[in-house]
Amino acid sequence: MLNRRGAWTKLGRLLHADPARAWMATFTGPSFAMPRADGTAVDLFVTGRDAENRSRIGVVTLSADLDGVVAISDAPVFDLGTLGAFDENGVSYPWIVAADGTLFMYYVGWVPTVLTPFQNHLGLAIRRDGEAWRRYSRAPILERTDDEFLSTGSAAVLREGVLWRMWYTCFREWGAAADNPKHVYTIKYAESSNGVEWRRRNQVCIDVASPEEYAIGRPSVLVDGDLYHMWYSYRGGAYRIGYAWSSDGVRWTRRDDLAGIDVSSSGWDSESICYGHVFRWKSELYMVYCGNHYGRDGLGLARWRQTRVDAQ
Repeated sequence: MLNRRGAWTKLGRLLHADPARAWMATFTGPSFAMPRADGTAVDLFVTGRDAENRSRIGVVTLSADLDGVVAISDAPVFDLGTLGAFDENGVSYPWIVAADGTLFMYYVGWVPTVLTPFQNHLGLAIRRDGEAWRRYSRAPILERTDDEFLSTGSAAVLREGVLWRMWYTCFREWGAAADNPKHVYTIKYAESSNGVEWRRRNQVCIDVASPEEYAIGRPSVLVDGDLYHMWYSYRGGAYRIGYAWSSDGVRWTRRDDLAGIDVSSSGWDSESICYGHVFRWKSELYMVYCGNHYGRDGLGLARWRQTRVDAQ
């Protein structure tokens, strides 16, 4: 059973931008690891950016022992939305749930705006029987409300019996300074009976911890025994990966000191680390994460090593 005391051992950089592949010409960003059922490989659904800074989702396949990349899709498996739609300028932050023979991919759509740099909203794509990914709707699945009238996105979703649970990024405000309009956002919680229609109660799970901190996002939630574990990205001066635990998935104890991972002393992840996704593979826990500049310098892998003593 996973305890809360341990550390991530970095295994090195897996991937970096490749101008020869248009969909990942400049960045390899937020990713989702999906182990194959036959145990032969792990497919990474990777957010890449093209030369015009537009994001798309492609697939990168890792070998069974996770020691390297064996295949990279030449084209994205999920592309930009219709002109004028909420995802016309990018699709990113994939999170995939398998349910009753169908794959549900929750993703973030991007659209540029005028007085603020962009808007994000959460979309859903469906894949059945090995067919291509198709949008469930051309509209976001989380509509705006009075409590959540700005952007939403970067969700983690788990299915527990008939209950679907979501932890998602929600924007709280934009700063007023024209030269630095900081976007303040936190992680909230929602529930569903079908993975499509979500009940929200304005429940904040992880909030900013100081006036200097303004971005909490990309939750990655894992259930182990009777505890929920969440790794997420938080930002003041530069992104770091934080950690929290919960007994019910709603009320969380934030303990960034137990995240078990930090920047390296030099190299591709020495300035910032962010957008981690934690997954199980052959009885081990791994994290795929982005390095400097939101993944411009590459995508890396780490393996969890825990100590014998648990601590709160």
